[in-house]
Amino acid sequence: MSQNTFAGMAGACETRSDASRTGQIRRLARIALLGAGLVAFLPPALAGEDNLSSPTGDVVLTVTGSIKRTNADDRALFDEAMLAALPQKSVETTTVVTDGVRRFDGFLMRDLLDYLGADGETVTASAINDYIIDIPMEDFSRFDVLVATHMDGQRLQPSDKGPLWIVYPRDDHDALQDIRYDYRWVWQLVRLNVE
Repeated sequence: MSQNTFAGMAGACETRSDASRTGQIRRLARIALLGAGLVAFLPPALAGEDNLSSPTGDVVLTVTGSIKRTNADDRALFDEAMLAALPQKSVETTTVVTDGVRRFDGFLMRDLLDYLGADGETVTASAINDYIIDIPMEDFSRFDVLVATHMDGQRLQPSDKGPLWIVYPRDDHDALQDIRYDYRWVWQLVRLNVE
């Protein structure tokens, strides 16, 4: 941090006593350094740029529609590394297609959509096998809906519901026992469109 920055901070505190002024400068310097440090540690795809960085690996997810951040025309293309850079979360729940409680790791759908600046009422999710369903955007604020990349510590593969699987925390909410939510568990997810 430059001497001018410290001088500016000191000027803002000139009416306080010397001890108070010194304490204020230290607090402001700590806040400024912490903020700079956090930005420095963010991956390029999440560092606050208007556009996303381009994927360097195979594209596993494409997001289109009403989004603000893109990296290919009006689309946001993600490889595994870019998705791994999103804040990670785990959910333990039963499913209607597996036995017992399973642990799913991945990222929250709302984090992805917030990062992209998505603005809409519906997200259309599409799978490798051409399964398509509309999901109300409110689901993602109401529930911790996960886009799972792993189940029980193992990377999801296209041969077994991967590379991405939309997972609802069904054991945490009575409302999620309703069968209509089961249709929203899109496995082999490859595309999202926000409208």
